[in-house]
Amino acid sequence: MMCVSRCLRCVGVALVPMAIVCMLCNTLLLFPELKTHFLLEKHVTREATWATGLWASGLMVLLGARDFVQTSKTKGCCVFRSQMLCQALYSGLAFLAAAGCCLVSTTGLIQGPMCLYNTSSGLTWGVPLKPVPGRFLGYLHNRTLWSGVCLEPKSVVQWNMVLFSVMAGTSALEAVLCAVNILNALFGLVLGPGFCSNKVNPGHT
Repeated sequence: MMCVSRCLRCVGVALVPMAIVCMLCNTLLLFPELKTHFLLEKHVTREATWATGLWASGLMVLLGARDFVQTSKTKGCCVFRSQMLCQALYSGLAFLAAAGCCLVSTTGLIQGPMCLYNTSSGLTWGVPLKPVPGRFLGYLHNRTLWSGVCLEPKSVVQWNMVLFSVMAGTSALEAVLCAVNILNALFGLVLGPGFCSNKVNPGHT
């Protein structure tokens, strides 16, 4: 039980700061220039308003992390096995939540931000930097577009790039740790609380 419990605790502790980072990044994405009127006027990137960094890789992963740490203190064979089954399910849900956030964040990064920009018919709000198959590959590798297209909010391209990148990377790491925890819980379920706790005693002469 020592190996399984130690792994549960380590994963749970490691997930806490990652979940907080995702929640902070998603909150900042909702408030470009740290102003509220962009959100109130629905001029915020769609992927940010889905708030997967808040409820998925944030809240759901935090709840899973709390359970992982609490379960690491479980003793008793029957209780331990039932807890390992629960942890495998919790880890699976946390994995799906973190993976979903990673996918949404990557999509938001590729699509580019919603902003005010010039068109042939005048100023309009939209997503001018999103890739167009066969015509435009996107803005990520063209730095000249980072400050030359979006007029408002100021520096919204760099704002979205940094925050979506951090959220995507952090939620991907969360998903990896949750996947490891699924395997760890399954080992504990199959092998029981004696896993890694048996010691070889020297023979007596």
